[in-house]
Amino acid sequence: MAHVLNSFMGLTERLRFLFGPATRLDADAPVVHKHDEFEQASEEDLSHFVVETDSTGHHYAVRREDLEREA
Repeated sequence: MAHVLNSFMGLTERLRFLFGPATRLDADAPVVHKHDEFEQASEEDLSHFVVETDSTGHHYAVRREDLEREA
């Protein structure tokens, strides 16, 4: 087991050397939205879906047009 741990630690040390240390940002800080073209395109794509929750609490997405067809 010690060999596996030493191998893993050696690998992470080499990756740290290659990519630099891991950044540790403040997890409580709010997410900054850029409101750029990519985000606007994503919001447009997601606007075609509605999030539904079943009786057991599972969430899933349904296309709005499918809901309109059922009604």
